[in-house]
Amino acid sequence: MRPIVVVGDAGLDVVARHSGPIAHGGDVRAKVTIEPGGAGANTAVWLAACGASPVLVARVGADSAGRQVHAELTHAGVQCAFAVDQDLATCCVVVLVDENGQRSMLPDRGANARFSPADLDPGLLTGTDGHLHLSGYVLLDATSRPAGLAVLEAARAAGWTTSVDPQAAVLIHSAEAFLEDVRGVDFLLPNADELLALTGSSEPAAAKSLLSHVGAVVVTSGPDGAAWVDADELVSVPAEVTECVDSTGAGDAFDAGFLAAWLSGASERDALLGGVRAGSRAVSVVGAQPPR
Repeated sequence: MRPIVVVGDAGLDVVARHSGPIAHGGDVRAKVTIEPGGAGANTAVWLAACGASPVLVARVGADSAGRQVHAELTHAGVQCAFAVDQDLATCCVVVLVDENGQRSMLPDRGANARFSPADLDPGLLTGTDGHLHLSGYVLLDATSRPAGLAVLEAARAAGWTTSVDPQAAVLIHSAEAFLEDVRGVDFLLPNADELLALTGSSEPAAAKSLLSHVGAVVVTSGPDGAAWVDADELVSVPAEVTECVDSTGAGDAFDAGFLAAWLSGASERDALLGGVRAGSRAVSVVGAQPPR
């Protein structure tokens, strides 16, 4: 498999699975776990679970949380290329998961918000056959956006292919500005809500309008499966039937399964199926990362 570098957030998820509606000002019983998370970290761990040897580039704090994240991701097969911030704490996300497995997030990006161009070691982009995957959270925060643009440019200059997951429809305040930021990437990996924010439609066919900016669009539509859209074709595959226990990180897992298959030479359809399998596995377990 070709080498792959993931650039994105790494931190801790505090996952609270509550047994009923949130009682504002009151108490609700919940099962609470604390585990590594962050979109970049999730994708990297799922890549490792899919047989890749990913490098994760992120920024953490000089604290116990940063050390825990580094240790647990390394144990999972991820090479951690972390910058350490002496002032800001490691990212922490409170994840509320309801009885249907749907999650709501309260994120504090912490040190990730100060991710800088210098945090990517150019030596990681060796050879001309690698791939760089960027979490859209890096571009959607004004403080880390310059670094996101810089790493995409560095990867293209090295002859690497690139992909971006937009990550959060509600944070895409200007579709035009975001599309300009990702101009030239090989794959844009939105879910249906993010496609709606970028095009005004959640239908995969609407992704055709994005092809003046990116090489191909890979759309995930939850229970409706996933689709590959490029200038020549639209290929779709169904979702796998599975119980949704926790949707946290399902899109990150899809990205990993798709990229692992594509980087191994799979066809468009087989790469989509690889993503669907990983995403289905992700929603069937508690937390954003595969059990170890």
